[in-house]
Amino acid sequence: MSVTGLFLIIFLLLHLTINSFSIIDSVTGHFGSADGLFAKGCEFMSLPIVTVMVPVLALGFIIHIIYAIILTLHNINTRGGYFRYAVGSKAKADSWASKNMIVLGIIVLGFIVFHLTHFWDEMQLKEFMGQEATDPYVLLTTTFGRWWVLVLYIIWFGALWFHLTHGFWSAFQTIGWNNKIWLKRLKVIAYVFATLIFLGFTATAINAYIMA
Repeated sequence: MSVTGLFLIIFLLLHLTINSFSIIDSVTGHFGSADGLFAKGCEFMSLPIVTVMVPVLALGFIIHIIYAIILTLHNINTRGGYFRYAVGSKAKADSWASKNMIVLGIIVLGFIVFHLTHFWDEMQLKEFMGQEATDPYVLLTTTFGRWWVLVLYIIWFGALWFHLTHGFWSAFQTIGWNNKIWLKRLKVIAYVFATLIFLGFTATAINAYIMA
């Protein structure tokens, strides 16, 4: 589960990098232009080598979810029904996020499906079916131009923040970085990373709302 989690974390960083290009485009006056950084980033995501990685990414999500369910059921059985995320004895699961990882995971998963209907099926899926992909800038403004959709996405980013604050350091702990010194450092890095992801995606959504 830790390996799939780290794999998904790398994908989040790549996704955030490309999304942040839309903010740069709005500042430089290239928002909506084919010469914009965001447009070029989307072109990169449509390359065959990236398209091939989509099934791998989907498989990573599925494995991650399956292991999460198995761990949760194991915790419920061994702890007499206490709903809690399993971690090693050297790292107490004392945070709210650590006790509700499966709930946060379900929320994140639900919004991923919601997100795919807004972007993936209008771009990568259309290209796969031999159709012309919808302009990425149009997708940004039509999606986030509705205030209630913007609010839902920000709630999603918040759930993702909580999920990452525990999942990030827990993944490293599982693969062996579980001594007292590194555990403290990883917890700090986890909050920094989760906050970076939250602020980055939220800024992208708000910027698209403003541009709309």
